[in-house]
Amino acid sequence: MATAELASRRAPGLPAVTLCGVRLDAVREAECVSLILERLKAGRGGWVVTVNLDHLRRLVRDAEYARLCQGASLMVADGMPLIWASRIQGTPLPERVAGSNLVSSLSAAAAREGRSVYLLGGAPGSAVAAASRLRQRYTGLRVAGTDCPPMGFENSPDRMGVIEERLVRARPDIIYVGLGSPKQERLIGRLRGRLPGAWWLGVGISFSFLGGQVRRAPRWMQRVGLEWLHRFAQEPRRLARRYLAQGIPFGLCLLLNAALLRVPGGRRPRGPYQPPDHPI
Repeated sequence: MATAELASRRAPGLPAVTLCGVRLDAVREAECVSLILERLKAGRGGWVVTVNLDHLRRLVRDAEYARLCQGASLMVADGMPLIWASRIQGTPLPERVAGSNLVSSLSAAAAREGRSVYLLGGAPGSAVAAASRLRQRYTGLRVAGTDCPPMGFENSPDRMGVIEERLVRARPDIIYVGLGSPKQERLIGRLRGRLPGAWWLGVGISFSFLGGQVRRAPRWMQRVGLEWLHRFAQEPRRLARRYLAQGIPFGLCLLLNAALLRVPGGRRPRGPYQPPDHPI
């Protein structure tokens, strides 16, 4: 399917908020789930990108990644810094729509509607464990399959062919891809044309949360924007660059940019993180 065709499937008529030139759909989690189910009933698939601070930084800095995400049907805010920035600049987003929460709420709705889900990616064993947990929670949920490809699979035409064949044979309604960003978005961009009637969601580490391999932050930490600190405490070496070297400087720039937009005649801050010339 051509990129232009995929891009034209952006969900129409939704309110939106722009942060650093990136257009985010101003919807609540329940509205997101309802829209996906409505589109499934109409035989129309799509793609949800849950944009956290790291995604937003990449969208601003990486033109190739930004072009790829133009094909998404929904782009929602998964990160409290984005919610704070939207409030500061006077265009508040209604709530955080976390990918890890969407897996649960969308699976619950899928069970009620007789829809099937497919879990692709994650750490070894996490997709199977997550699928088992989802079945236990949501009676009647159909899991069309799970797949945990080895490291580097995306560079092997043979392995990619096997993944694609399994997906096409399973014909799921909803596909959760837990590979981390930007790998999961790139994979979705490559494969979604083969299942145009399905909905795709990149869900990062969600399978490990569901399966119990990794503890998710307590709800109070999620609410006050400290989930990143909980994750950093679990894997400081792996996450130091993302959170400390990249995330904190970009987050401060985001909030400063939002504040300056409220000042009459205010100018955007100069620095390494600048909004793209053309909004997504």
